[in-house]
Amino acid sequence: MKNFTYVAKDTSGKTVKGTMEAEDAQEVLEKIHEQGLFCISYSEALGGGRKNAYKFKTKALAFSCRQLAAMMSSGLTIVKALDILYKEEENKGAKETWLGVYEDVNKGSTLTEALTQRAGTFPDFFISMVDAGETSGTLDLTMQRLSDYYANTNKLNNKVKSAMTYPIILGVLCVVMVIGMFTFIMPQFAGMMSEDEMPALSKALFDFSDFVKDRWYVLVGAVVVIIFGWIYALKVDSVRLWFDRVKIKMPAVGPLMVKIYEGRFARTLSSLYSSGISMVECLERASKILNNRYVDKCFIQVVDEVKQGAPLSQSLTRTEIFEGMFCSIIYVGEESGALDEILEKTADYYEEEADSAVERLVGLMEPLMIIIMGLAIGLCLAGIFPMLYGGMEGIENT
Repeated sequence: MKNFTYVAKDTSGKTVKGTMEAEDAQEVLEKIHEQGLFCISYSEALGGGRKNAYKFKTKALAFSCRQLAAMMSSGLTIVKALDILYKEEENKGAKETWLGVYEDVNKGSTLTEALTQRAGTFPDFFISMVDAGETSGTLDLTMQRLSDYYANTNKLNNKVKSAMTYPIILGVLCVVMVIGMFTFIMPQFAGMMSEDEMPALSKALFDFSDFVKDRWYVLVGAVVVIIFGWIYALKVDSVRLWFDRVKIKMPAVGPLMVKIYEGRFARTLSSLYSSGISMVECLERASKILNNRYVDKCFIQVVDEVKQGAPLSQSLTRTEIFEGMFCSIIYVGEESGALDEILEKTADYYEEEADSAVERLVGLMEPLMIIIMGLAIGLCLAGIFPMLYGGMEGIENT
């Protein structure tokens, strides 16, 4: 017998964690299902869990879902569709993963069980949608929804990367320019005036220039410590909670971040709810997609209130995260009994708003980088000009 740890959900959407002894993975899944639970992930306690090193990216998932949706809509069984999918897959890691899924399904496992056994390879959201699709008998439609969802997510990610290119280039140029000025340009003016005659600003700049030249390794070390220290600090719950709260409360930047969150939340909630998943689990899954600890903490209260029968729109309003119009649209959907349709239309609208928010957010960074570059150049010139002026006076006096 082997020891396994698992994470599962009960019928009310509550997360359940535990350990059990079993001969193999199939027995683990059977025992979990016998308890009336839905398995989210599991692993062998001694490190022998069935995991796959490959992790699907949004672009690859969008392509795979589109292929599966097209084949199943044409009348192919899921086994045959998986057989074709893994044979046509070019990426080695993805090919091995889909081959394993195909073999498990061919042996009698459901697609959900086969995906669940590969912890970390597929997102929890993907597995939840597949489970809902299998349960409702609309797996082909679910795959199409997943394809659209991951295609839109990939589009937004690409837009962010593309928009960030120019600010990153400006940032690199700013750093290179400052290092060049203090390393090569400032030292050329060092002998034009004695230290006693130098203004305080000029003396400070020349001292910093000497420090950059002679002890550059200290500066590099300090930067490395700050970067890794910040990365480590964000792993501390209290620090991450504070940082995530600041992101959505900051002037100018905060409202734009909320727009992006609204677009992602609306699309995720729409996809989950239209697949027949309970609202409680929809909210838990949708909030995780945002990757914001502060939002997750607020949604604990939202989930509790929805469980007790409170309207979703009122619970969202009390969090003071989303804007009033977003909550009002949810209210209209609840009152009209067409929440799934309203959510889909809302998702389309707020995804466009999220695209615009990304562009505006990046647009704020460009002038900021230019201002920093201007300040750095102005500071250096302010330190150098007194030296030049003093040197010219000396030439005139002679």
